[in-house]
Amino acid sequence: MTTSLGLRLISRRPTQPLARTLSPARAYAVKATLPVRAAASTSSSAVKMAFPESPVFLASPNDLVNQTGEAGSLPNGRIDWTKSFYGVGQEPFPQEVREILMAPVDASDVEMKVDGLIYLPEIKYRRILNRAFGPGGWGLAPRGPHTVSPSNISREYALICRGRFVAQARGEQDYFSKENIATATEGCKSNALMRCCKDLGVSSELWDPVFIREFKQKYCTMEMAEHVTRKTRKMLWRRKDRELEYPYKKVTGK
Repeated sequence: MTTSLGLRLISRRPTQPLARTLSPARAYAVKATLPVRAAASTSSSAVKMAFPESPVFLASPNDLVNQTGEAGSLPNGRIDWTKSFYGVGQEPFPQEVREILMAPVDASDVEMKVDGLIYLPEIKYRRILNRAFGPGGWGLAPRGPHTVSPSNISREYALICRGRFVAQARGEQDYFSKENIATATEGCKSNALMRCCKDLGVSSELWDPVFIREFKQKYCTMEMAEHVTRKTRKMLWRRKDRELEYPYKKVTGK
């Protein structure tokens, strides 16, 4: 269409939404890339619940009270276990739980290193916690990143039982090559679990000097051993009911 002045007018059709002009698949792709804006009436807490900033976000330790101000009740959000100490020292666990946690250690479960250190394998601690709280009733929450040195890796962990902070400890593990770092991180986690369980009284005898001396006298012995490849000899510890493991063997004769 041309006016009397020779100007050409371009007719404009009503603008249609972009999604209507595209195929269903293309419209969905475009919609997914558009920024989502919360309605003005939407509360900030609702937005955070719908779009959490992290999987452990949504409540500060200072907000862990309900609307009536009663301590110990959880809000609608979750707790940031990388920082929170929620529930620490709140109340004792039930009697049946305490009996499992503080049961005397079974001597048959105790292992011994060749340097004389006695310990409980980490899987035993997990079984005790599973009996006390049930699978899923406890967990380890990292409290920071790994600290890695040329031969050692460590990390801080918190033990959470039934939604309550129980203990915190730094686990560590030595490693000898970069290929072993993945395994070392698991050892670091298990070491932290063992240390946290001390606060629950699990196998507390293993840190009692009186128990250690009596256990060694009753169940252990010290003997001359030889390294099978280096041919070096030294006195090593072992349980009386078990043999030395590779690379050591008992020296017989002169």
